[in-house]
Amino acid sequence: MALHMGLARLLPRPNVRPASVPVPGETQIIALANQKGGVAKTTTTLNLGVAFAEEGHSVLLIDLDPQGNLTMSQGLNPDTIEKSMFDVLVHRLPIEQVIERVEVDIAVSSIDLAGADMALSSQIGRERALEKALASIKDRYDFILIDTPPSLGLLTINAFVAATGVVVPVQTEYLSLRGLVQLENTLAMVRENLNPRVEIIGIVPTMYDKRVTHSREADEILRESFGDLVYNTRIRKTVRFAEAPVKGASVLAYEPNGEAAGMYRDLAKEVLSGQKSRQHA
Repeated sequence: MALHMGLARLLPRPNVRPASVPVPGETQIIALANQKGGVAKTTTTLNLGVAFAEEGHSVLLIDLDPQGNLTMSQGLNPDTIEKSMFDVLVHRLPIEQVIERVEVDIAVSSIDLAGADMALSSQIGRERALEKALASIKDRYDFILIDTPPSLGLLTINAFVAATGVVVPVQTEYLSLRGLVQLENTLAMVRENLNPRVEIIGIVPTMYDKRVTHSREADEILRESFGDLVYNTRIRKTVRFAEAPVKGASVLAYEPNGEAAGMYRDLAKEVLSGQKSRQHA
């Protein structure tokens, strides 16, 4: 209990401003971000996007992670991809040329992205490369979801500059919670210098196991510290999340009537409800 209370004090609610009101009909560009790896960021990007599509929305997913897990989870091989988001960001290739149509549209990644930070570092306007790339196509989509790498480097900063909001998947364990404060500090700098409207619009508890005291307590701390920012939906542990990518599918396609698919449909409804309330605020 002492550890529980101590960690709760270390996790003050970030200085999150009231959510900006999107222009009705405006494309919502959501960055999925957490500098810690292994928190189900890619799983959430894919399955949330597919759940949005099931609700009738047009969706584009962008794989900004050099590991290419989002690309692979749709049955595509990053090692054989000739043009990817690296070429879009560094060489200004039109993004249309790296979009593949699978369950939804996806702008693919390759290992070349590992060199993007260095390649962009000498370019003027390097933080706005993604924002500029999206300008020509964003009106075609209702939602654009960006899967970011497990760091707060230049690729993630590009996502924050382009985004209208950030969703943070957080594994329900103590050490995973600490990174939220650092993430919000980075967002504060982006707001001050590059994109005044970007903010955390929601936090998704992931890899939740109600049978484990540690997991339940971490979830409690998250909700005590961040309040209404935390979605009610908890993404629970299930082997389906490991099985579906092997088949090149989302869990909604792999097991449409299963528990895993249901969790992401519930999350999608929560996110969509928040977007609608802001548009009518």
